[in-house]
Amino acid sequence: MKNIFTTEGANEVVNRINDLQHNTPAKWGTMNVAQMLAHCNVPYAYTFEPEQFKKPGFFMKLMMKAFVKKIVTSPKPYKQNERTAPAFVISNERDFETEKAKLIGNILKTQELGAQYFEGRENFSFGKMTATEWNTMYYKHLDHHLRQFGV
Repeated sequence: MKNIFTTEGANEVVNRINDLQHNTPAKWGTMNVAQMLAHCNVPYAYTFEPEQFKKPGFFMKLMMKAFVKKIVTSPKPYKQNERTAPAFVISNERDFETEKAKLIGNILKTQELGAQYFEGRENFSFGKMTATEWNTMYYKHLDHHLRQFGV
């Protein structure tokens, strides 16, 4: 697992994003490349702009921590064409350059804040997480979707 908190890890992901074009086709799934970039921005929005989302209720947060957190923070890669949470579904058209710039900005912000910023930090859905869990969540998701588009 690459480390999104290091310059090398962040640059590796940014370079792959820069290899995308507005018309890069997906190898699987229904999203186009601009929608995928917008989808990849959602975890960062939950982290850096949580006020725009409705907080999960007690029962939902309990379920998320008990079941979903293990899937998201384990090193096991995601399967192709798995269902995603409703808040992560991007079905409307998005501007490729806008979403690309936003995602690169989010990755660089995460790298600049560093692992120490994320260690023990509260996640919107999963509660307190280690820096390793944050890294896995971010990198695994990005890697999955960049592979989806062949970069």
